[in-house]
Amino acid sequence: MLAVGGQITGIVDRRFREGGASTLATQIEKFRHSPGGRTPGVGEKFRQMFTASARAYRDGPDTSRARREIVAHYLNSTPLGSWPGYGEVIGVPEALWLWYGTEPPVADRVLTAPAVTKAELARKGEIYRQVLSLLLAGRRPAYYLNGGATALAALTDSYLRLLADAGVIDPELRDSALAAKLTFRAQLPPTTAASFVGNKATDGLRNELVSQLHLPDLYALDRLDLTGYGTIDTPAQRRITEVLTQLGNPAYLRSLGLVGHNLLDAENPERLTWSVVLYERGTDRNYLRVHADSLNEPFNINSGAKLQLGSTAKLRTLVTYLDVIEVLLRRLAQRPRSELLATEAAAEDPLTQWAAHYLATATDRSLQPMLDAAMQRRYSGSPQTFFTGGGAHDFANFEKWEDYQQFSVSEGFAHSVNNVFVRVLRDIVRYHISQNNSHKLLTADRGDPEREAYLRRFVDQESRVYLTRFYRIYRGHSRDEALAILAHRSRPIARRLAVVFQSVRPQAGRAALGAFLARYLPRDSVSDDDLWDLYRKYDPSQFSLQDRGYLAGIHPLELWLVAYLQDHPGATRGEIIEASKEVRQDAYAWLFKSRSGRKQEVRIRILLEQDAFDRILRDWQRQGYPFGHLVPSYGSAIGSSGDRPDALAELIGIILSDGVRLPTVDLQRLEFATGTPYETEMTVKSEPQQVLAPEVARAVRRALTEVVSQGTANRLRDVYHASDGSLLEVGGKTGTGDNRFDQFAAGGRLISERVVDRTATFVFFLGDRFFGTITAYVPGAVAANYGFTSAIAVQLLKAIQPQLEPLLQSPPTEPAPAPLGASLPLPPKRERAAAPIVPPMATVANPPLPQRATIDHNGG
Repeated sequence: MLAVGGQITGIVDRRFREGGASTLATQIEKFRHSPGGRTPGVGEKFRQMFTASARAYRDGPDTSRARREIVAHYLNSTPLGSWPGYGEVIGVPEALWLWYGTEPPVADRVLTAPAVTKAELARKGEIYRQVLSLLLAGRRPAYYLNGGATALAALTDSYLRLLADAGVIDPELRDSALAAKLTFRAQLPPTTAASFVGNKATDGLRNELVSQLHLPDLYALDRLDLTGYGTIDTPAQRRITEVLTQLGNPAYLRSLGLVGHNLLDAENPERLTWSVVLYERGTDRNYLRVHADSLNEPFNINSGAKLQLGSTAKLRTLVTYLDVIEVLLRRLAQRPRSELLATEAAAEDPLTQWAAHYLATATDRSLQPMLDAAMQRRYSGSPQTFFTGGGAHDFANFEKWEDYQQFSVSEGFAHSVNNVFVRVLRDIVRYHISQNNSHKLLTADRGDPEREAYLRRFVDQESRVYLTRFYRIYRGHSRDEALAILAHRSRPIARRLAVVFQSVRPQAGRAALGAFLARYLPRDSVSDDDLWDLYRKYDPSQFSLQDRGYLAGIHPLELWLVAYLQDHPGATRGEIIEASKEVRQDAYAWLFKSRSGRKQEVRIRILLEQDAFDRILRDWQRQGYPFGHLVPSYGSAIGSSGDRPDALAELIGIILSDGVRLPTVDLQRLEFATGTPYETEMTVKSEPQQVLAPEVARAVRRALTEVVSQGTANRLRDVYHASDGSLLEVGGKTGTGDNRFDQFAAGGRLISERVVDRTATFVFFLGDRFFGTITAYVPGAVAANYGFTSAIAVQLLKAIQPQLEPLLQSPPTEPAPAPLGASLPLPPKRERAAAPIVPPMATVANPPLPQRATIDHNGG
């Protein structure tokens, strides 16, 4: 209080500045709550002082206990510099070990025991000097502990003398401390590599808190007085993590049945990353119960990447297919039979045609029978060439026998037949194209303004792609370097090189053209007369950009870009796109000529397909698809657009809840400033949303169970049981991703291949309560050495049945229903949470776990 009063009065009269404002109490407040742990101004200093005073006197006028707590907290929590490769150094015990190599238990023993011999006194003086220097370094730790050793030694000497003069230490200790030297470590002490595997769930929750609370970083989070209650089931998390950490052992792999055909060959199993995520479905929310993976890095493959997850995309395709059937029922169900037959005859897509025929002949026009009939529609599994994604594509099935049969949609889903779902997606695309009149542009008059608008849209889109590609080649190069690159990309023919040079440098003279040709053509191959002819004949003013590109054998936009960069060498991609608007249209003038009718139709088809995929994307996003773009290709039915395991799990949760999307909860309660006047409690607000018709969800659920009972996941059949011994209903969808970039020559010959990664995923549900994903992932070129399929994900789920059984058979945890608009009640406190996260400011050692573990961010 003296410091507060002295600082306030000292504003008027400096003689009254009694006491310092940087007491231990205010320093603690600064480290906890000031921005970045610093004092940016006078106002912040006063806030620290008043807060420290209020905290000291909150229990009454006797501050003895508060003073002891202040000293203990300060010693354990003051930041004392940082070391590259180690990070922030928090508290005197850690700093004593890191900076001076003195172990805290040794320091405690030496400083508290009487010094009998000279050696003991010298050692005591040395450690006392180290501790005192660290306390003094707290003023400017970055300076004193990172290069300011001389200044720190001088400051420590002065305080040793002051402490002896004040009678705090005896002269013997002072002299021994003055005689000692502050010897800093030359290098980091040996440390155990940090393991992210065991803390994956906890680290995820910490990062989520930073995001949800709009904090700048974890430093700010660690200084909040906050306790967060998570939903992780600690025992199950620990058991699954123990399994995953042993999967690099070939013998252990064999014991779990993970070695064999379509599985692993037990060579280099440590290169695989495994992820297991499990949720529990509640009445108004889904709870994250297990989130474990074997990747010893902060990266989260479950929700942090876009992965090629193969045939799991068939699940989204199936949902979209049944959604279309449901829309067609609503549109057509009330029409009379004669009108339905007319609709069937006039239909321009297979799904509308089938729906009209079905409803015209059905006695029951309700949704469920129609969905059941739609699941029995048959498709061929035979390979064929499909025009999609702007070109011709062939899709292979996994099993050869699938090429020669027809399958119902249900059978194709259970056995994961690629060409069945390529054809299903083709029907969906055709349905969306038929829903507006744009498809009539294919047969419209070639002078139709709307047809021309589509073509100009195509030109704008494709030309941007080409310009971007060329920009990546030439950016950062000088004018001469760019011209040289362009010359090498043309053929060494005088005519072509002359067009290249004069297009890029139209103001250059004949001599400059001759010097240019001499660099790229054989000596004396161009005579003086030839040079004159080339110079006059290929004057760029006589040819359009399109014609010059043809004569040079170079894309017209590449010619234009290099010429533009000659005058605008630092232009950005955006500036180039903007400057090239008219040029890009002119470069495609050939497309608008009447003789290009077939080429126009091909490009209109490409745009119509893209528009259809935009509509499909909106449906996928309603299912929880996490990205803003779909590859406009039938290959998206088998995984070419990528996905995230976590997003697929969300879709399974929607299906289990009869089409209702429930919020996913991993942090369900936050408690701020407990025991203070500012105590605040926050809980999750649930907002369920119906996104699928219940009948659609039930039809998809039956299809998922058939994948286990008779399809690609049948090794999981009869594995999981309920608490009464009965079999649990188990369903899911498998997917294998083999992500690689292949380049083909004319005729389909493979000329290069780059392997990106390989994945195996199984998204599943276990009974009515639990659902999740299992993923195996190998990144990089090493993935070429692996031939596993999604069978390993299914097998792992089978293998961890003993680890999951206690959780699966536990009674459900359900919050009481909350009235609309009211706060949700707190869930019962069971042992379902992540282990506590103890911030550096709180204490040195972790406290014992309570019955329900917490994520602790108590800054005080």
